Amino acid sequence: MTSARSPQHKHIVLTSHPGNFGHKPLAIQWGHPDRDERGPVVATLGNKSHRNAIGTHSGGYAVYRALAIASGSLERDHRADLTNTSPTVAIGPHPSWGMPDKIVSLDPFGALDHDSFADLRAQGYDIRPSIAITKAHINIPELQEAVTQGRVKVDGKIMNQRGELLVTKAAVEPVWYLPGIAQRFGVLESDLRRTLFEQTGGMFPELVTRPDLQVFLPPIGGLTVYILGDMEAIADPNRPLAVRIHDECNGSDVFGSDICTCRPYLVHGIEVALQTAQAGGAGVIIYARKEGRALGEVTKFLVYNARKRQEGGDRADTYFTRTECVAGVQDMRFQELMPDVMHWLGISRIDHFVSMSNLKYDAVVQSGIEIVERISIPDELIPADAQVEMNAKKAAGYFTPGKVPDEADLSRTIGRQYGEIE
Repeated sequence: MTSARSPQHKHIVLTSHPGNFGHKPLAIQWGHPDRDERGPVVATLGNKSHRNAIGTHSGGYAVYRALAIASGSLERDHRADLTNTSPTVAIGPHPSWGMPDKIVSLDPFGALDHDSFADLRAQGYDIRPSIAITKAHINIPELQEAVTQGRVKVDGKIMNQRGELLVTKAAVEPVWYLPGIAQRFGVLESDLRRTLFEQTGGMFPELVTRPDLQVFLPPIGGLTVYILGDMEAIADPNRPLAVRIHDECNGSDVFGSDICTCRPYLVHGIEVALQTAQAGGAGVIIYARKEGRALGEVTKFLVYNARKRQEGGDRADTYFTRTECVAGVQDMRFQELMPDVMHWLGISRIDHFVSMSNLKYDAVVQSGIEIVERISIPDELIPADAQVEMNAKKAAGYFTPGKVPDEADLSRTIGRQYGEIE
């Protein structure tokens, strides 16, 4: 029986060929350096004739929105009131915003203020931000030890007397320019569109029926940028900049699981960012929602079980093999899109790149950003049970200033088994 609060359901159009909605939607000139000439990204669910993008705003939360509407908690035609939501600081525009090959996975003009495209808003266009910029205080307990040991200092500007970091942070939702995504991966746009359509279970028919729509808001998690120090230093190659690009690991980042190095490496990256900011530059932490190497947490936990239960125990020499057995690949993060957020920030040079990943390093450098120094995680920060992961990565070619483990080292590196307390 239908709930009294359920919205009235209308006829559903399963296909959306170019001529179906009458009016031609606003053009998006991706890569145009002028915001107004580039045009807004409109993924409204209200007036379908206004849509010039595939998907919906906040696509990663679309199902939750549907539940709210279905239950009667949210009005179907709700419009966001953007009064006083403007960014707390201005980022850009930078020259890279006008280079269509530099940024293809986010909208560089996505941090809209209330007055952006005011004339179009007055005509009824539902134009929403895909980037929000605010300020915050964050408290990282491990940094208190860094203060005690004198590695960082309380300066009252970046770190206050309570040991809190004063940061600017930006939430960025993915906005994909499909021709650019296809070019970045070296595939035909038609093949990319069809594969996206098939692998989302036909969720977005416009991928194959609307070749005139070139922008897609995918239903995936975005990223958050945390900035310490002077904003202007980020795009100034003559001032020091530290960057840590970190992919989400809930088990370690939040709950301190010791099977990997994620939280200690993240904290170390924040410490390096703070030191660099206090030296007159800036530090940038980019936190991407790519849980379990973009394989997902369920897959990650299945791999943990396979590693711990295999014959011979959790060994470094079979670390990647167990992932491939479950997921089919070692890693699905595909770092080709990762540098886009750096180009949005205007970065052209990184003095301290806090990452051991060659995939990340190669993607950044190949995108035209100079990296001066690579920083690995200090040995003393590696949890005992994470030695399996670390030695396997070093042997696989991850950057390390120390000795690369050989086959004998790998076979001797065995992690804690289930049931062991220490």
